[in-house]
Amino acid sequence: MDSIINRLRSLDAYPKINEDFYSRTLSGGLITLVSSIVMLLLFISELILYLHAVTETKLVVDTSRGETLRINFDVTFPALPCSILSLDAMDISGEQHLDVRHDIIKKRIDAHGNVIEERQDGIGAPKIENPLQRHGGRLEHNETYCGSCYGAEASDDDCCNSCEEVREAYRKKGWALSNPDMIDQCKREGFLQRIKEEEGEGCNIYGFLEVNKVAGNFHFAPGKSFQQSNVHVHDLLAFQKDSFNISHKINRLTFGDYFPGVVNPLDGVQWTQETPSGMYQYFIKVVPTVYTDVSGHTIQSNQFSVTEHFRSAEAGRLQSLPGVFFFYDLSPIKVTFTEEHVSFLHFLTSVCAIVGGVFTVSGILDSFIYHGQRAIKKKMEIGKFS
Repeated sequence: MDSIINRLRSLDAYPKINEDFYSRTLSGGLITLVSSIVMLLLFISELILYLHAVTETKLVVDTSRGETLRINFDVTFPALPCSILSLDAMDISGEQHLDVRHDIIKKRIDAHGNVIEERQDGIGAPKIENPLQRHGGRLEHNETYCGSCYGAEASDDDCCNSCEEVREAYRKKGWALSNPDMIDQCKREGFLQRIKEEEGEGCNIYGFLEVNKVAGNFHFAPGKSFQQSNVHVHDLLAFQKDSFNISHKINRLTFGDYFPGVVNPLDGVQWTQETPSGMYQYFIKVVPTVYTDVSGHTIQSNQFSVTEHFRSAEAGRLQSLPGVFFFYDLSPIKVTFTEEHVSFLHFLTSVCAIVGGVFTVSGILDSFIYHGQRAIKKKMEIGKFS
């Protein structure tokens, strides 16, 4: 039995030092105190990381097809009235949304930024007071109103009962409405008078667009847009102005839903126009992003980066359409953020590494100080130090 015990003792990888050889020092006590504090702080930080979720980031190829992209916007134009401001969207697939009105709200604001009126897009409902009929006569008491489209009718049965309907009919034909006062509906509704009344006002326009998930652009510009010889143009003659101030502030612009940690670089961006007219352009690279929280809830969204450019209407050059343009393109790479908790085994391993690392470094430091002090003491004893 004793031989077995002796053999087991010979396998001891942790030989013990007799207590008679222990020497406790002041420096060793200080190092022990400091190392204990360090170990405690590191343990607390590791515990916090363990209790809170960490986010893992991955890059994968975006293979999604047939999806739509939601663009949320809130833009203020301090010197462009709501009555002349329009929104268009188009993409490389050929789909166009001209003079977008659904899901759009406009706020009229004065020179001080105070809200005057909030309304859906549009000039307003017509006031039918003995209006001109399509056949040329005036509306009789027992007659149904059917206003003329002034040559822009698509068929004999078409009616344009408001100024907006006449402008829409002209837009579909690719015509510009040069003088609204020649149109009975526009004159009756006070189209030009309304524009003059809003002179000096600004407009806050906000809402969202649902577009195809392909490269495209959307822009805010004065006038109603239409296609003329396959060219996108805006009817600016009706407003009888030579220049438009497109100074603007982007209160919010996002591609998709909010998720934790997202940074939208255009939020709060403001630009002031200093030239008579021009086109301000934002070139945006949209990166599809998937965020999954610790409970498994997934948010499909996007991040984006942007560069800016102002194109002025210089003399001797084709005049640029005044407006604010957002050109966006989609990255083929998708970013995924996944929240997850650190495993208990990882936490335990980290704690052991902290204790072992701090203990080892403290032991080396204590040994260095202890043997250094002994060497100095011996030299002093033999008289090498006076």
